[in-house]
Amino acid sequence: MPSDTQPFHDLDAYVALARQSGLVLSPDGTRLITTVSELNDEKTGYTTSLWEVDPTGEREAHQLTRSEAGEAAPVFDNSCNLYFTSKRPLPASEEEASGASLWRLPRQGGEAEFVRSHPGGISKVIPARQADQLYLVAPKMAGATSAAEHAELSKTRKASGVDAILHTGYPVRFWDHDLGPSHPAIWTPTQDGSLKLLSADLGAELEETHQEVSPDGTFVLTTVARPMARAERRDTVVRIDLETGAHHIVADAAGIEFGVGPISPDGTRAVLTQSTQSTTESAPSTVLAILNLSTGEITALAEDWDRWPTPMAWTGDGRELIVVTDDLGRAPVFAIDVVTDSVRQVTTEDAAYSTVVVAPDGQTLYGVRSSYRFPAEVVRINLSSGEATPLKNPVARPALPGRLEEVETTAEDGTPVRAWLAMPDSSGPSSPAPMLLWVHGGPLGSWNAWTWRWNPWLMVAQGYAVLLPDPALSTGYGYDFIQRGWGAWGGASYTDLISITDTVEQRQDIDASRTAAMGGSYGGYMANWIAGHTDRFKAIVTHASLWELEGFGPTTDAGFYWQREMSTEMAAKNSPHRFVEDIVSPVLVIHGDRDYRVPIGEGLRLWYELLSKSGRPADENGESDHQFLYFPQENHWIQAPQHAKIWYQVVSNFLQAHVLGDADVTSPVELGRTAPEATEQSNT
Repeated sequence: MPSDTQPFHDLDAYVALARQSGLVLSPDGTRLITTVSELNDEKTGYTTSLWEVDPTGEREAHQLTRSEAGEAAPVFDNSCNLYFTSKRPLPASEEEASGASLWRLPRQGGEAEFVRSHPGGISKVIPARQADQLYLVAPKMAGATSAAEHAELSKTRKASGVDAILHTGYPVRFWDHDLGPSHPAIWTPTQDGSLKLLSADLGAELEETHQEVSPDGTFVLTTVARPMARAERRDTVVRIDLETGAHHIVADAAGIEFGVGPISPDGTRAVLTQSTQSTTESAPSTVLAILNLSTGEITALAEDWDRWPTPMAWTGDGRELIVVTDDLGRAPVFAIDVVTDSVRQVTTEDAAYSTVVVAPDGQTLYGVRSSYRFPAEVVRINLSSGEATPLKNPVARPALPGRLEEVETTAEDGTPVRAWLAMPDSSGPSSPAPMLLWVHGGPLGSWNAWTWRWNPWLMVAQGYAVLLPDPALSTGYGYDFIQRGWGAWGGASYTDLISITDTVEQRQDIDASRTAAMGGSYGGYMANWIAGHTDRFKAIVTHASLWELEGFGPTTDAGFYWQREMSTEMAAKNSPHRFVEDIVSPVLVIHGDRDYRVPIGEGLRLWYELLSKSGRPADENGESDHQFLYFPQENHWIQAPQHAKIWYQVVSNFLQAHVLGDADVTSPVELGRTAPEATEQSNT
């Protein structure tokens, strides 16, 4: 699947780029499976297929599955059969069921075989690595005690046309979908072909949680969201016996969020993550711990390491734990010795790892990495030397229209602040580039990995320099760096951004007179804050942004989290809406109606107040330099390819008019080509 041309000058070519993600390794270490998403024939979505990558790096990758419905969630069982989920048509003997069903590719090859379906779909398949047993995560209707009862209740509800949901607890929705009336449950196939329910007493508590099955298949560890008073909750860990379904809590403590990590190869220990719950005064912190599965004792692991590690896998001998963590604008692989607590960095390249698996030889790792120089790719890692060797991936790296640099400045309080800077090839002292300041979301995050949604190279192809800083509240720089901005979003984060913008604007290849600020989610919050505190930027783009903090906290899908941090005083002092009268830069507001993380009310209020109260309000004819790009069917992210094109077209057009000073631009621009049919222009 070669990519020999530059796709960043043409949005059609860009959205058609194949996108690779994920990695699973067969138990014998001979097969690596990754997924590739490609634009469908209608160009309205992506179809995902499974590809096999040669672990030795000798053979070309080859495609394993092909269907219009696509395939996802691949796993190997102990016999190296490959299972996956798909919405492909079911055999004629099966009753059609909504959602994805379970399929199998036998080890010896051949056509995919249907395994089973379940009303509402199968969301996850978890194999026991040393036993021929699978466990499924699939929905269970409230009141159902078996798969048959679940099916009957689902059928009745569908036939009645009722979509009302009666809630007795919180939350009621997540990201872009409603929760209930069914909730995730853990099931296992039985010899008679039915599904056995293993989590009968757990319902909403399993929403958006993670599970790990013991190697011998006798128990599962799962995160359980325990409901608390005043609509609060905290994550605990529960052990479920997979023979009887009996379960008990193994990790629970006030003020701590526990997460489940990998179980050791001998089944005696499990990794846990322990995150302190945030407060109005203190940011959360995360450490790893080891759970002794015989005694229940929990022991902290490398607790003095000032990073937020994500556990990936144990080495075969159970001596080291492989983790990844944000670190100084990268996300390397680290190994932690569980006996000595020592931490060593394995990989050293400028890249961020998202997935790592361990080969049976104990000395080889396979991982998925990306950076702003290339999208996700599979590599082989030597655990001793840290050398990472790219394998023959199904997707080639696209050619970039510029170069990537690392820049740094010193903040007002003396703290170093760093950033990536993507520069066009043609810029130089004789042709300084206009600059776009991009602020990442989170706010607990880092610009360290390739992103398809906010891709700087599309703007670099138009001649812009794109600055990607990690200000206060960013991860990968230690707890104190986060704490600098905690409870004061408009404080150190803002001054850090201004400081590094000042530094980069002093370069001869940057045109300081033509700059804009952009951000999404928390980055959109900061774009709004910037707009109300300086007029230095020619334009502001604010996507899925927080505007009025007091109203946002109780209406987001995870109000319990934000209410811990957002005291009444913090919300009032740091809310951008208080400074609307000081906004004089033109603002492009972008929001999706199905955004439950930052509800559409934030965008609607921002839009109305820009027109009615800002320092650049609508005139007597209702006309304004501000614009509102609204997506009725999109969520916090803009995912449909046709909508991604519109997003970049409108942003490009807006910047061309206000940063480059092209007053004649009135219709969306497709990277230099006009597309007047793309959106309707409106004064509201």
